[in-house]
Amino acid sequence: MHLDPARGYDLIGDIHGCAKTLERLLSTLGYRQQAGVWRHPQRMVIFLGDLVDRGPRIREALHLVRDMVVAGQALCIMGNHEFNALGWSTPAAPGSGRQFVREHTPRHAKLIKETLEQFDAYPDEWREFLGWFYELPLFIDAERFRVVHACWDDSLIEPLRAQFADGCIDEHFLQAAAVHGSFANTALDRLLRGTDMRLPHGMTLTSDDGFTRAHFRTKFWEEDPQTYGDIVFQPDALPALAAQMPLSESQKTELLKYRADQPLLFVGHYWRSGKPAPIRNNLACLDYSAVLNGKLVAYRLDQETRLEANKFVWVDVDRPEARP
Repeated sequence: MHLDPARGYDLIGDIHGCAKTLERLLSTLGYRQQAGVWRHPQRMVIFLGDLVDRGPRIREALHLVRDMVVAGQALCIMGNHEFNALGWSTPAAPGSGRQFVREHTPRHAKLIKETLEQFDAYPDEWREFLGWFYELPLFIDAERFRVVHACWDDSLIEPLRAQFADGCIDEHFLQAAAVHGSFANTALDRLLRGTDMRLPHGMTLTSDDGFTRAHFRTKFWEEDPQTYGDIVFQPDALPALAAQMPLSESQKTELLKYRADQPLLFVGHYWRSGKPAPIRNNLACLDYSAVLNGKLVAYRLDQETRLEANKFVWVDVDRPEARP
């Protein structure tokens, strides 16, 4: 995708229905509402996905972002929560053994609960937004910088690009993702959820949201990791015993590595905390847990080829946004 080199770009992390916080951040960045759309004379927003679920103003956030995109004031990629919403709402392919692409389990129901409740009185709008989600690309490759929700993997993005030149999937691909081990399943899981590894010796961990997992999310850039603890990239710590265990040589070889000489990469997804800063000089995560009273974060990208700590801008979320 060839973006206007004369324009500055403000990349914004996961919103999760925090529409009022988003308005505060846009105002801080110098955007103003004109004719009902947030605009900036020289700059453009790139949203990193996960607009929906969890927060109190999901419908308002979707309208704000879509209006900016339609007006040419923003771009937006797909997050795993937009993908989840499509999967929840889309019948599975005949013979797949399931009713919907995303099965209606209690856990999945809990994740999408706020979204469905807030659109309960607006079913036509919700159908329109589901259709719009198909217009959100899985990635943006602007050559000097790249954007993906969770993880950039050239081995999956190149065949995806051959199939979908604009990075936007269709319903057939969505349905194919319901088949574990399929290319669609592998590609969407990697790009939208990241890389993971099984905990050793049958160990599990229970996250703050109450889900017990046997896998943990891993870094996809670490050059020379030695232990499980060196590669964990999620809010929930590993069991102490697991963190100290050495990785095998085969595990080290299989780890994805986004190299330090590759273009700038922006991701969301990972629920970071603390003061926003680059992970390294070509990699930034912009998800700082806004919906958990963290920060809604932007990076102000101009012509730099290495990330600068002073280009991060954020607003603190001191308390949950009140419902309208």
